[in-house]
Amino acid sequence: MRNFIRFIIKYHFTILFFIIEAVSLLLVINYNAYQRSSFLSSSSSVSGGILKRYSAGSEYLMLRDINEDLARENAYLRSRLPESFRASRDYFNLVNDSTSMQEYIYRSARVINNSTHRRFNYLTLNKGRLNGIEPEMGVISNKGAVGIVKNVSDNYSTVISIINTRLKISAKLKESGFFGSLEWDGTSYQHVYLLDIPRHANVSVGDLVVTSGYSSIFPEGILLGNVEDVELDKGASFYRIRVKLSVDFKNLSFVEVIGHNSIAEQINLEKISEDD
Repeated sequence: MRNFIRFIIKYHFTILFFIIEAVSLLLVINYNAYQRSSFLSSSSSVSGGILKRYSAGSEYLMLRDINEDLARENAYLRSRLPESFRASRDYFNLVNDSTSMQEYIYRSARVINNSTHRRFNYLTLNKGRLNGIEPEMGVISNKGAVGIVKNVSDNYSTVISIINTRLKISAKLKESGFFGSLEWDGTSYQHVYLLDIPRHANVSVGDLVVTSGYSSIFPEGILLGNVEDVELDKGASFYRIRVKLSVDFKNLSFVEVIGHNSIAEQINLEKISEDD
């Protein structure tokens, strides 16, 4: 209290000056229409600018929630596409059970860790076993295939990326239908190679490369990239095709994990066939 009184005594002329200025300003504004109009206009501009910046800041903070909502909605809508259901020709099926006919289901997830500069690159997702994620599920983004789920805990999962030298994906040329193996050579994170395409196949720069559908992990037709270069060594029987990936792995935030409802049945049947 004593310090406050000393402050008032020391600066009482300055404080009195500001009080008189404030009173004078109020009198001018209240009793002069032009000055009152100018003041209100200026104060509206200042407060409007402040509110605009506050609103922009709030919208920025809400972007993550909005993106997560959009990712969940996209996953739900993709699950309802006709390609996610298998056709039935059983004319004696009297119960219209759409759940039993749904072959693929999509679950949204957010990428919380990602590597692109190693030979064995992985991603980490913020969803796990409690969210229905299991190993060997395919992972895609809105631009194409991303990888395959490797390990799962209750709340997290790791994904082996397409740009991992240990991963091979069954892929095909969309235009001609010839299929082969898509592999990464460990160099550019933007390019992979499509191998085992026979030399009599028609291949052109710009052709789309998609998943073949010959595995139990990815549905047919998921975009992988487009042909950027075609190599055929003298005497070789197969092309070496460089593919520009459709997914930018350095700009990856949200993905969708593909659940294959009949995968266990397919795998068991294929094992029986291999043992015969």
